[in-house]
Amino acid sequence: MDLNFLMKLCEEKQGAELDYHLRWDAARYRVGNKMFAAISTDKGLRITLKCDPILSDVLRQQYPQVAPGYFMNKKHWNTITVDGLIPEEELKKWIDISYSLVFNSLTKKMQKEISEVGLSGERKRRL
Repeated sequence: MDLNFLMKLCEEKQGAELDYHLRWDAARYRVGNKMFAAISTDKGLRITLKCDPILSDVLRQQYPQVAPGYFMNKKHWNTITVDGLIPEEELKKWIDISYSLVFNSLTKKMQKEISEVGLSGERKRRL
């Protein structure tokens, strides 16, 4: 899995917006103004994703590539080093979980607006 593939997975999420966070030196993906993923390459390819706290602990024990979220709440976020040792399907699933957690935390009104735009809607890019 490479940078372009990770970015594509995040960009395909309904209502996803991409911007760049200078302090983190990371591409940040948001839905409804809330981040669901951050991708950085400063110390190798890494992605930070939101996660259920119980699942976070399990993943950190199972994979040495999974660590508490860098610059984030360590209970709810994981930073994953993408080195080819974690199966692609697992990473895809973790991106889906992160997106769902963030999307479901939005107001019902915002969820409806995002759902109505659909995947054919324009995505904003602010790099």
